[in-house]
Amino acid sequence: MDDVSTLISRIDSLLQSPREADTADVRAHMELTLTDGYAAALALEAEHWRLQRRIGAIAAELAGGREKGSTKELASVARRLAVAEEELEALRETLTSLRNRIAITAHAA
Repeated sequence: MDDVSTLISRIDSLLQSPREADTADVRAHMELTLTDGYAAALALEAEHWRLQRRIGAIAAELAGGREKGSTKELASVARRLAVAEEELEALRETLTSLRNRIAITAHAA
């Protein structure tokens, strides 16, 4: 969560700055940060899908009678999936706010 937390903090700092300070350089920085955010969201989505596939594989192992270690791994993967989903939701909300801010400042310019 550190990387996502840091990115969200960067975006929050940009969003808290006064709109009057949104020069072309600041807007360019916002757009670069937005791009970084989209890249992070894509990485989280990939992790989400990978974890879901792993949960399916573990469930198949359990159904096949191979229980040794599978239940602990299933719990661990499910926790990681929940964290990834929370991070992705928080990041998407923050990115939407930044995208809206960029649109407003671009329209005003």
